[in-house]
Amino acid sequence: MVEELMSSINRSAAQQMATILSNKRVGSYHQILISVGELVKSCRPGNFVAISVGGESSRMVLRRAFAISRTTDSTQYGGTMELIVAPHGSGSKWLCSLPEGTDIDIVAPLGTAFGIPTEPINALLIGGGYGSAPLFGLADVLKNRNCKVDMLLGASVGSKIYAPMEGKRSVNSLKIYTEDGSMGETGRVTENLLDIVRDRNIDVIYSCGPMAMLSAITALVAETEVIHQCAVEESMACRVGICMTCVLPVRNEDGSTSMLRSCIDGPVMDGANVRWDLVGKVPEALA
Repeated sequence: MVEELMSSINRSAAQQMATILSNKRVGSYHQILISVGELVKSCRPGNFVAISVGGESSRMVLRRAFAISRTTDSTQYGGTMELIVAPHGSGSKWLCSLPEGTDIDIVAPLGTAFGIPTEPINALLIGGGYGSAPLFGLADVLKNRNCKVDMLLGASVGSKIYAPMEGKRSVNSLKIYTEDGSMGETGRVTENLLDIVRDRNIDVIYSCGPMAMLSAITALVAETEVIHQCAVEESMACRVGICMTCVLPVRNEDGSTSMLRSCIDGPVMDGANVRWDLVGKVPEALA
């Protein structure tokens, strides 16, 4: 049933069992590597995976969605998928508790992906907290296209910055911001953003993180020619476009507004088209 439903929504998606190859604690997060075989060939930066959590006797019926950090198809295990998980809710805590060798039920790849340029560009990647997870794999793809890639990472405290050394190795330059000043510069990733865009001649911003951060980035670059592709963080229930709990107000070409499902029409969207002022409001407010 799940496979049939997925095929009608995302032709590349498949349901299968995947084996946990490693589960490492990295700061406030868990870096989980799973074996997915040939499925890795269908995954793109920005896609996510839906995982059945809690075990066979669990009351947690709904799958949990996790951003795919990066994929590799040339390891000794074949195709692998890396996830960065924050153990906050019951589902994510269960996943983070699993030992190596555990088999889990996954559906992937789901959702839209970041647009990859056909020619070299100057790209700026902006991540908030563990929202930086899908940006590492994206950085790999962009650099393979000979793009110049800079990155800004931000969080409330330094312990919530995921793998800063890995970020530094993945891009041409990295700047870190924390609100309490415990790591990098004090402030937010939007500090001096326009100066960075101008000085580095940025063509495209790719971002993932809290909705307030994505909204702020969109507002700052609204009067520029910079394209802002953002992976929205909206609560998802069914992950397959049925329940409509993850809808976002998005501006159409004719100026009207439609409620689009972030699990199907996203999570990657054009920041300029999202009606950030109406996020979280009832559909009647769109009249």
